[in-house]
Amino acid sequence: MSKFFLAIIGGGPAGYTAAEKASKAGKDVILFEQNAVGGTCLNVGCIPTKSLLYGAKQYYNAAHAQKYGVSAENVSFDFAAMQKRKTIVVRKLVAGIKQRLNNEHCTLVSGAAAVVSRTDEVVTISCNGENYEAENLMICTGSTNFVPPIPGIKENEHVWDSTDALAANELPQSIIIVGGGVIGMEFATLYHELGVPVTVIEAMPTILPNLDQEVVAVLLEKYKKAGINILTSTKVESIDGGKVTANGEVYEADKILVSVGRRANLQGLEALNDIELNRGAIVIDDFCKTNLPNVYACGDVTGKIMLAHVAARQAEVAIGRMLKQIPLQRIAYNAIPSVVYTNPEIASVGITEAQAAELNIEPEVRRLPMTFSGRFMAENEGETGLCKMIIDAKTKMVLGVHMIGNPCSEFVSAASFAVRMGYTTAEFEQVVFPHPTVSEILHEIL
Repeated sequence: MSKFFLAIIGGGPAGYTAAEKASKAGKDVILFEQNAVGGTCLNVGCIPTKSLLYGAKQYYNAAHAQKYGVSAENVSFDFAAMQKRKTIVVRKLVAGIKQRLNNEHCTLVSGAAAVVSRTDEVVTISCNGENYEAENLMICTGSTNFVPPIPGIKENEHVWDSTDALAANELPQSIIIVGGGVIGMEFATLYHELGVPVTVIEAMPTILPNLDQEVVAVLLEKYKKAGINILTSTKVESIDGGKVTANGEVYEADKILVSVGRRANLQGLEALNDIELNRGAIVIDDFCKTNLPNVYACGDVTGKIMLAHVAARQAEVAIGRMLKQIPLQRIAYNAIPSVVYTNPEIASVGITEAQAAELNIEPEVRRLPMTFSGRFMAENEGETGLCKMIIDAKTKMVLGVHMIGNPCSEFVSAASFAVRMGYTTAEFEQVVFPHPTVSEILHEIL
């Protein structure tokens, strides 16, 4: 039985990043993936939704082109064709990842892997009836959709999760989305822009509760005016076929998309009964090491921040630690950018105004409409947007930036860099942004 330096369970952004980095360093790596390389993000998450959202945006923009002096008659779309294109995009990206892993030090095994045993010297893993040994184990098993204990939710042909929605070749006649988080609001955007009546039911007092609420309010106002029925502080009590009872009222739709969060996937790890967990997720240190000497964990399974770019960065840090690369790097969780691909987009990094108060930081809050950018004005007719910056009133350090307006996702990295490096407003002001770009809003607000 050959012995590997590293065994990785899960081929998502964390798993394939770790495999590529370690194998390029000359270490023998074995990567187990039971579905398709790329994980949830590439196959049934980030990339498929963005492909469909872009198609919907193209249709929506064409249908509303008159505000830019363009006349487009009889605009239509083919949802099956959008789905076909989505599938092609995913296949090409999966093939690209496989090509990156195609080297003499990386072995890819397709199948469901399970840990058989572990000592401080070796971890034994079983897959497809064969056993494999490795000095180190990296757990990148990701997360799964959380199914809330709502009566009538199981074995109901009207109920979808996000994977079901992405697989459908026909649009629903109408849809109720249970959950106003990131996934829920992105699907609300997709269906609304393709003409499907949408109702969003959120138990919390607001949609997107983890984001800056002043920014969220801009989206909420626009979407309500556009005709999306958004119900907050509304708890779903039961589901009966296509009927949803919430706060004593009954709502009915062709499909019900349940999107209320994800939970760490610990399947196949039962033999690691001494691994430390916190609220169902694996506990890791600054270098993604668990309490077991030769076991690491990266990505959603750690319950940190369930984003693909966080998973990839965790993998880079973990491999650096394994290879004893100096200096050892830690992850700056305070500077992780996040994006909600609604229309308009929301992009943010760092702490919110509310979080500053919780941390006993006296914030200086600056606000500026995105219309202070000439490029934004030229390309976003009828939109105002918002850029909001949270600054430490004492040190003048930039602690957070929160924006709504297209295409803020493409330049939030500049704000992330400022937060990561601890820039003061005076230091950030020295950064030159190209003109005319929407990114100039980050200079204008200073």
